[in-house]
Amino acid sequence: MKNYYIIDFDSTFTQVEALDELARISLENNPNREAIYEEIERFTNLAMEGKISFRESLAGRVKLLEANRDHLAKLIVHLKKKVSKSFSRNKEFFKDNSDTAWIVSGGFKEFITPVVMPYHIKKENIYANTFKFDEEGNIVGYDEHNPLSDEGGKVKLLKQLEIQGRIFGIGDGYSDFQLKESGLIEKFYAFTENIARQSVTDKADHIAPSFDEFLYVNDLPRAISYPKNRILCLIVGDVPEIAAHILKRDGFSIRVKETFEEKYTKDVGMILLGSDISISDDQLARADKLKTIGFLGDVKGHVSKTICNEKGIVVFDDKKLKKRNSEFIPRRMADFINNGDTDQSRNFPNMLLPKLTRAHRLLHIHKNVPGIMAQINNVYAENNINIFSQFLMTRGDIGYAVTDIDAAYDKKILKQLKQIENTIKFRILYK
Repeated sequence: MKNYYIIDFDSTFTQVEALDELARISLENNPNREAIYEEIERFTNLAMEGKISFRESLAGRVKLLEANRDHLAKLIVHLKKKVSKSFSRNKEFFKDNSDTAWIVSGGFKEFITPVVMPYHIKKENIYANTFKFDEEGNIVGYDEHNPLSDEGGKVKLLKQLEIQGRIFGIGDGYSDFQLKESGLIEKFYAFTENIARQSVTDKADHIAPSFDEFLYVNDLPRAISYPKNRILCLIVGDVPEIAAHILKRDGFSIRVKETFEEKYTKDVGMILLGSDISISDDQLARADKLKTIGFLGDVKGHVSKTICNEKGIVVFDDKKLKKRNSEFIPRRMADFINNGDTDQSRNFPNMLLPKLTRAHRLLHIHKNVPGIMAQINNVYAENNINIFSQFLMTRGDIGYAVTDIDAAYDKKILKQLKQIENTIKFRILYK
């Protein structure tokens, strides 16, 4: 049976609620705009939480809009810039699944279609409401015969479509959960990258903080090897808020603490430390998932460089205590996770890599001993791997080999690369 992916638009495919944004455009010069904005948002939230019917919410919002075709054109430009980041970076998924990735929304085709079609979503696979216009192009209502304009509209639509396959629902609102409640879909994933509604997340089969998460748990092709929302990033000590903002915006799971609490030792993937914080050798040695440490100052005397080298942990710091380090250091950490860059690292070979496109990047951190690159390349040769590019740098006891390969390969090579003698750490980046 085919898999079908039923995806919501507002606050899921895009970061915002489109009708709310349309109101901000159409009411820009209205002296009562703030009060009207609040009323439109109130209608939106009540429906998303299941407290009023969708039709009541839709009628209330459309009536308040005072919008026309010119306003819609401006809205489309705005929405194209507001596509959720995890959907944007997985554009290739929609190209590969153009027959079965559908948009089903209580929003309106007039603005949804031009936003999603560049992502290879077919026009015939976009299900949404449609506006009614007067002769001057003003929005005066909507097609009330469309099942999506009514309460439980998504359920009614799927019953009409009689899809033969396994259906997965992805969305942020109560109308999305109703699909699961109806028994029409296999699983419902509450999408929380933009907003988390407890009335929805409490009932979901799985909470997906990103589209990467959905693809990961279903073992589907994706832009990154491991969802960043699953990478725990601890921020410890006196660290400016901008640092947390940068890392959270990039999709990492953030915890802000005064000390490096023992309960996080096993699972932490990234640590950003204020200049007054130290990590004990014992705790650092047991942090097996830790990939990178950022330090807002001179890390010497606070974190063992020797242990970091032994465990393949990349360290970024700023000995000169520049004001920009609260932004610069977290960005360096993110660049390492996202692209494999070690540029301006304190302990690793400084490598600034080209952006990865349509390939898998294999990061092999190893002890700098003779013959190891020959062993690595033997694995590729024995498995007939097509290598696009390869980079190698060493620094002291550390060797860092980066290889970009064709995405079509037997996964057994990953195990073989990990088992090479003197391997410290191995990681994959997908694009």
